[in-house]
Amino acid sequence: MILLDGKATAEAIKNEIALQVEEIVAKGGRRPHLAAVIVGEDGASKTYVASKERACAKVGFDSSVFSLPTETTEEELLDLISRLNGDESIDGFIVQMPLPKGIDEQKVIAAVDPSKDVDGFHPSNVGRLSLGLPTFVSATPYGIMALLEHYNIETRGKHCVVLGRSNIVGRPIALLLSHKGTPGDCTVTICHSRTKDLAEHTRRADIIIAALGVPEFLKGDMVKEGAVVIDVGITRIPADNEKGYRIVGDVAFDEVAPKCSYITPVPGGVGPMTIISLLRNTMRAYLMSR
Repeated sequence: MILLDGKATAEAIKNEIALQVEEIVAKGGRRPHLAAVIVGEDGASKTYVASKERACAKVGFDSSVFSLPTETTEEELLDLISRLNGDESIDGFIVQMPLPKGIDEQKVIAAVDPSKDVDGFHPSNVGRLSLGLPTFVSATPYGIMALLEHYNIETRGKHCVVLGRSNIVGRPIALLLSHKGTPGDCTVTICHSRTKDLAEHTRRADIIIAALGVPEFLKGDMVKEGAVVIDVGITRIPADNEKGYRIVGDVAFDEVAPKCSYITPVPGGVGPMTIISLLRNTMRAYLMSR
């Protein structure tokens, strides 16, 4: 069993991006600029945005954070997005979800200029993804693909089961793995809460992407010997320790890991790859704008 080390892989990609930025600056170019908009006081959102800022600093990007109060109206948020769309000094930006009640998330996503949509959520970019055209891919699926590529995991002709059908992870990773290429060329089955005999599907899978958001859902008896398991979930559950909790994924790691050829840990697997994918999308947006 080999652990897919997302932290080490992300660091290697960060170093590559940092070298690219150094070359740009040495030739007199400006630094790529990633911005984030955060509305309200959601703790997880603040943590993610802070991680984004640290990652930007490490690779030499400029970064900005626009923090708005919880009582911000939809009109005020859309006005800020319009200004960011027109700001030529900003290459890409994200609007951190979730948003406070009263703000239509889909309306906000659609307001972002597709050429600056480094989250890959705009309908135009989702459509291009479905057609297999070059586009911004949402960060977590993009990170999973990079991890598979980094470890040279064979996907061609393999049967992949995706647990979860969200627009952020499940659907896009299913599309990516079904496309021609490497990684890709998989036969993909999407399972969800309405799937009958779900374990029968997972037991036949060569690759399992667990993105349900249910702690330790995937058990040892649901996985065949030699499977590759990618755990996207991350949940705090109560524990008798100093913190009062421990972090687990959607996979019962101790049961599943001994049967796997490759598996991601939680934390330290897919998580670090999400931030690095956002940086890669920003570099793409920067180069496109040039």
